[in-house]
Amino acid sequence: MKQINVGIIGTGWCGGIRAETCAAHPLVKDLHLAEIRAKRLAEVAKATGARTATADYRRLLDIKDIDAIIVSATPEDTHFPMTRDALLAGKHVFLEKPIALELHDADELIALAGNNRLKFTIGYSQRFNPKFAYVKKCAAEGSIGQPVSALVSRHIGRSLGNKISGRTRLSPAAMEATHDIDFILWCLEPRRPVRVYSQWVSRVKQPQGVADCQWITVTMDDGVSFVIGAGWILPPAYPNFSSTWIEFVGTEGALFVDDTHRDVMLSTMQQGIVHPMSSMPGERVDHTYAGPMERETQQFVEAVALDRPLLVTPEQARQVMEVYIAADLSAERNEPVALPLPESRGAAAASGGVR
Repeated sequence: MKQINVGIIGTGWCGGIRAETCAAHPLVKDLHLAEIRAKRLAEVAKATGARTATADYRRLLDIKDIDAIIVSATPEDTHFPMTRDALLAGKHVFLEKPIALELHDADELIALAGNNRLKFTIGYSQRFNPKFAYVKKCAAEGSIGQPVSALVSRHIGRSLGNKISGRTRLSPAAMEATHDIDFILWCLEPRRPVRVYSQWVSRVKQPQGVADCQWITVTMDDGVSFVIGAGWILPPAYPNFSSTWIEFVGTEGALFVDDTHRDVMLSTMQQGIVHPMSSMPGERVDHTYAGPMERETQQFVEAVALDRPLLVTPEQARQVMEVYIAADLSAERNEPVALPLPESRGAAAASGGVR
């Protein structure tokens, strides 16, 4: 059995999950960590038995025995330089979304990976959610006929929303709806998006210049249309709470998916009613894991160690990026935006601010 060595850059919430998953995987020999917060680095290194623990991610790239790098760092503007450095160092890369902030940067990363025959994937973890995978299965098998329309409504709790919007100026489309744009485009392949219309709404976060929610309509090249709504101002319910509702309508049927996480309810005198196991990445529950991120991480490890295909290609991630950039441009201009976009028109020109 071939084992690989994995380096993880950034050991926060998601990076910590990925570190623990890699440490437990039989195909991972040694784990190497990079994190600028000394206390968090020591905590994760101890929990995972990491061979290397450093504040400088470049040290990991100098270790020849490391086969693959997972980039889980924030803020999001670190993604491109860290990933470029890792690919130039000959490492396979798993990158948390987004793939980049500019389309031309995404193109550079895709070219680097392709030219050097390296595996490169983006963290669209909802593809590993069994409910979402079932929608893809039904779409692929034609169980409900030809697709006609789809709707995804995703909203997260205010505490997580404040954390995300506090570290970046990227919009709800780029940071929340991005998972659902990826999901629906995946279900509708090989159709391609040709037009995007979007609107921002802001009440709660208006003083910060950030939208509360964003609604996006996408038209595909065969006329199929889908709508995605995403927001981050739900009242407190549980740490990192996420609620999603899906409707997928076809010519011969319809599929409805409740991923609102109301199936488990805990009521206590101290906290009132909360809905545990309700975050998008998921969480460990003693001997098992509730959520998609563990399996997503395992799939990357197996793809590198066993030379298997990746579920998410960087080209797909670039297409998602193009759609959410178009959504921000549409909301900014108050008019539909046609695809494809010019390569030089990136997220920096449509940051999700409220005007």
